Amino acid sequence: MKILKWLAIIIAVLVVLFVLIGFTLPKDYTVERSVVIKAEPAAVHTLVGELKAWDQWTPWLEADPTIETTFGATTTGVGARQSWTGESGSGQLTFTQCSPDTGVLYDMSFNDGKYVSIGALDYKAADGGTEVTWRMAGEMGGNPISRYFGAMMDAMVGPMFEKGLNKLKTAAESLPPMEAETAVEEEPAA
Repeated sequence: MKILKWLAIIIAVLVVLFVLIGFTLPKDYTVERSVVIKAEPAAVHTLVGELKAWDQWTPWLEADPTIETTFGATTTGVGARQSWTGESGSGQLTFTQCSPDTGVLYDMSFNDGKYVSIGALDYKAADGGTEVTWRMAGEMGGNPISRYFGAMMDAMVGPMFEKGLNKLKTAAESLPPMEAETAVEEEPAA
């Protein structure tokens, strides 16, 4: 009986420590990865600025083949929107900025808005092409358990970003030169 009592005390102390440490973790997270693509920004944008082209390079469909994607009324420019559902969860993404010169900025939410983040695919001139940086940032709030997930976001999402950027690189570098001339143009906000 004495052993059970000590075991219960040890477990209680560990739980309290786990929660207290969780409160000390940052409530914000940022994940960022970059790759240089031997293509002009306009060519990259044909794959990034059109949501229907994302299945050519994003890694999420490989990770969860059950994902079903639905598109909004527009799939290019500001206001372009897609939503998805699959075994890994559900979410939606909406472009808030879209430029063939600088990239896209988007709002994203997961699991009925429980988790919200801001993402971007930025283009910057680089030696021999375009540096594309994919980033995502969000806030995990005050919940100490959510903060543990926030602390692990870079390790969980970073490799997926790397995989997606490498697929984007392959796809963009294999586009015929005339594809770059048909880049998606920026649309003003409605």
